[in-house]
Amino acid sequence: GDELPAHNRDFARADGTPDTDSLVDLINYVRPHALFGLSGAGPLFTRDVIEAMCASTMRPLIFPLSNPTSKAEITAENAYKWSNGTCIFAAGSPFDPVKHNGRTYVPGQGNNAFIFPGLGFGAWVVGATEILDDFFVEAARELASHVTAEELDSGKIYPSISNLREVSCKVAARVAECAYSMGVATRDPKPSDLPSFV
Repeated sequence: GDELPAHNRDFARADGTPDTDSLVDLINYVRPHALFGLSGAGPLFTRDVIEAMCASTMRPLIFPLSNPTSKAEITAENAYKWSNGTCIFAAGSPFDPVKHNGRTYVPGQGNNAFIFPGLGFGAWVVGATEILDDFFVEAARELASHVTAEELDSGKIYPSISNLREVSCKVAARVAECAYSMGVATRDPKPSDLPSFV
């Protein structure tokens, strides 16, 4: 087989996974629940790839995150059509809503707009001495709490971008609280009402 460059060897599997150039064969062997596209190589997630993902899990996550849209690994229309509407889809580029079997799916755009402004501001406003992994976990939990049942039902996994400012403030407050609870906030005294302070 091909020789991996030295900088990739630490990330290579050594558990007996067979060598393959076939994404379908790999999916059938590993049985993942999520498929992320980060190649920028264009349409690589073919019908057989999506069908293999659906055989692997009931609600596969299909995330073609490459930009621009022409470089996305799959379109929203094909992802919903080939998964018969069962996939959870978010892309790095915007896609129009998709109608399939009498239902309208609204593809999410998976980017950092909802996390990083609030995370950065929340850490800064309390003088956090470092950015901890827990900040990202709490930011993600806060973000998830703003996705409505209606949005989830339409296939979205992010809140509406029109709520960006409100969600970013809530994320910032949650990150600030996390900084205090983990002992890395330096603003003293701690504001009595962190959400209002933020």
